[in-house]
Amino acid sequence: MEIDDQSSIPSDQISNPKFSINVLQLLKSAQMQHGLRFGDYARYRRYCTARLRRLYKSLKFTHGRLKYTKRPISITTVTEVRFLHVVLYTAERAWSHAMEKKTLPDGPNARQRSYLIGRLRKAVKWASLFQELCSIKGDSRTSLEAEAYAAYMKGSLLFEQDQNWDVALKCFKSARAVYEELGKYGDLENQVLCRERVEELEPSVRYCLHKIGESNLQTSELVSIGEMEGPALDLFKAKLEAAMAEARSQQAASMTEFHWLGNRFPISNAKIRVSILKAQELEKDIHGSAADSLPAEKKLVLYDKIFAAYHEARSCIRNDLVTAANSENVKDELSGLDKAIGAILGQRTIERNQLLVKIAKSKLNKVRDDKNEKVTKPEELVRLYDLLLQNTADLSDLVSSGRDRKMEEVALAEECELKSMVFRAERCFYLAKSYSSADKRTEAYALYSRARSLADAALMKLQSVNAADQVIIKELRTLCNESRANSCVEHAKGIMEEEKAPENLSKKISNISLNGTDKKMEKLLMEKLDTYESAVGEANMKVAPRIGTFPPAFQPVPRNPIVLDLAYNLIEFPSLDARMKKDKKGFISRFWG
Repeated sequence: MEIDDQSSIPSDQISNPKFSINVLQLLKSAQMQHGLRFGDYARYRRYCTARLRRLYKSLKFTHGRLKYTKRPISITTVTEVRFLHVVLYTAERAWSHAMEKKTLPDGPNARQRSYLIGRLRKAVKWASLFQELCSIKGDSRTSLEAEAYAAYMKGSLLFEQDQNWDVALKCFKSARAVYEELGKYGDLENQVLCRERVEELEPSVRYCLHKIGESNLQTSELVSIGEMEGPALDLFKAKLEAAMAEARSQQAASMTEFHWLGNRFPISNAKIRVSILKAQELEKDIHGSAADSLPAEKKLVLYDKIFAAYHEARSCIRNDLVTAANSENVKDELSGLDKAIGAILGQRTIERNQLLVKIAKSKLNKVRDDKNEKVTKPEELVRLYDLLLQNTADLSDLVSSGRDRKMEEVALAEECELKSMVFRAERCFYLAKSYSSADKRTEAYALYSRARSLADAALMKLQSVNAADQVIIKELRTLCNESRANSCVEHAKGIMEEEKAPENLSKKISNISLNGTDKKMEKLLMEKLDTYESAVGEANMKVAPRIGTFPPAFQPVPRNPIVLDLAYNLIEFPSLDARMKKDKKGFISRFWG
């Protein structure tokens, strides 16, 4: 299909009924339903191809069967709105193909990048035709949206080419101005879509200003902009990631050693250096001055990225171990580096699980609201503390391994032991809470007392350390006080329940029914005589127990055997006529007998 030269469009075209297309809403719906919700540009390109095929067939605008026949789209061709859809989806297909190449796992190579630029040029060409057609055949709103769409496509092409940043800035600003104006009118859904589009265009505008030199935007601010979501930001994210990877590679060239707990490990592999530098940059975001302002969800995402970077470094280290020669020094250095990376991974895992504990504690006493927000149960905190205890044990074993240990490693092992004592006390406290919620007073009282003794022991151990964390000491004191208070509460509740036990028992016994109508009871009391269970049911049971089924169900019983003499009819008995007494008859009776 060819595109007519724009100069061939007649200016004095007779005005026909104007077509209306909500371009942004149409494209947003198609993108979200067909792959771009998950960044799958290949799926969206297949959808555009299938959509174009259906449009061609419905419009009877096919291009021949055996031989391709050119059928250009011009002003005279557009007799209904579906012809505008053909031009729009052709531009979308070219754009999605370019973005598919852009978002390859290892990035586009030189040949793929050249093809990517070509597809973006094709998208700009079709978007410009769409703008020209809508300016004549579309209403005012459609014409404005088409203008913004064409400006965005042209800005994306220049953005990818790394040239004419002032023209790209002008295009992005033009598109942003149109969507800002359109966002003031229409229904609520349209206003929300326009505002989202403006937010997606804002990072590109700021980056263009940064490249021109009219903005003092810092690298950290660019990274925060790159964490925004939206299809319009994927090109910006790819550009930002490529720039950061290049800067990281340049910085890695000067990194020759890795320092950990007084040990120095040389790094010869460039991939290992880049991965470690990436992880260290992310760690600065978590432990930096602005870490307190970061939301917990964002911190969890950063931890996942740190784990991915360190795991990539460890895989490279182990590959080098496999391919290493018989040099023992090289193997010892790589093994030590692998141990150091593993220890750092263990520390970050503990920090991440502590963050999860903090989030869970904030939702522990929260009442479920209208949004059906999940409320934390004590059992979930017990599970998290089990993970923390396992993490500290693994880290302590890893640090303690080896012959010649330095003072820093011994100090880290002692720190793991202290953390383990604190985690054990916390775990015991929330385990007692779970028993308390199940109305098991004796077990809860014993566990609260045990938690208090563990917290006291950990507190004494921490106070003997010179550089103890005052926050942890404060938390342990609070835990001691809460354990003591809750143990007193459980003791009092247990005494009250024991005083009321006879009354409750008699009440429950009076509620026992011979036969109930509840179908959810698992077993009757008559069926559980051989098990040691409460005859009046558990304390949290809402239904009174049943003794048995009445009237009782029919049961099969043995009956007397039936004797069937089957041989009687088959026996041939001898004739007894000879033994039978014969009657004597006279002469005359012989004639009348």
